[in-house]
Amino acid sequence: MSEGTMHRRAQRDGQFNQREERDERATRTGGLNRLLAAAVTVPVMLIAAGCSSDSGSDDASKDAAATGSAADSAASAAPTVQAAAYQKLPQACAVVSKKTLTELVPKGVTSGKEGTTGDTADRASCSWSSLANNGVKGSQFRWLNVSLLRFESDATTGDGESQAKTYYAKQVKDSQAVAGATNAKSQPVPGTGDEATLVRYDLKKTEGAFKQQTVVARVENVVVTLDYNGAGLAGDKAPSADALSASAQKAAKEAVASVRSANGVGGGGSSEGSSAGSPAGSASPSPSKSSSVSPGEGASLPSSATPKATASKAPAAAPKATASAKS
Repeated sequence: MSEGTMHRRAQRDGQFNQREERDERATRTGGLNRLLAAAVTVPVMLIAAGCSSDSGSDDASKDAAATGSAADSAASAAPTVQAAAYQKLPQACAVVSKKTLTELVPKGVTSGKEGTTGDTADRASCSWSSLANNGVKGSQFRWLNVSLLRFESDATTGDGESQAKTYYAKQVKDSQAVAGATNAKSQPVPGTGDEATLVRYDLKKTEGAFKQQTVVARVENVVVTLDYNGAGLAGDKAPSADALSASAQKAAKEAVASVRSANGVGGGGSSEGSSAGSPAGSASPSPSKSSSVSPGEGASLPSSATPKATASKAPAAAPKATASAKS
């Protein structure tokens, strides 16, 4: 091999080695660049993920706050009613003292008949009747009925006192609208509950001329309706309407006082003696709206051989106002 040939081969080998070194440097450089690029990408992804996570947390917090605000608004918008002042009723046959009963129904002071009801906390009634036989002069008939109606506060129907006011007005109106009534008069009754009205009139029946007295009184969320009438039968003279009115108002005041006493307010109206056998008591406070009491229902004139009066029912002289508590 000549010297020139050996020189060219050495030159080619040198060039080849230079290309390999350049390729190797390029490879190392490219790998380093990719490594740096990857190192930069990872933090960016982490930052982006962190931002996304923070955004979701903020949205969840906002949703929870909105839900809580809506719940608070709904709670504040819910209607509220004032609680009923009175939660109990007294025993109906004990709301009038024995002394007063002796004046109003002398022959029936111990014959109180309690009305039938499934809920004595909301409604109660008691009636008494008396027939005094005066021989050939005839007889005197008296009939007394007291009904009590308590109204409970309710979000749908309103507070108990407002319901009682509405029912009170209705009772007064019904008492003033009895068919066949004559000499009708109405007047307020002072000192009897929060409001009270006396309605009086005459009513002629087959048995005789009845003098009817109705006192409607309201005390807080309770309405008391007292019916009292009298008649002279079989030729006896009619009783004094003024005397009957005074007696009815006295008994109504005692009934209202008994309602207050049963609920721990003021004094009772039966302190002068028990009436109708049982001592005054209070009923269970659980409310009910199903039963009703009709004033005067079931009060029949006692049979008597002397007065030929066979009155089927004295309550016919009284307004047939059914105590329906909730409409």
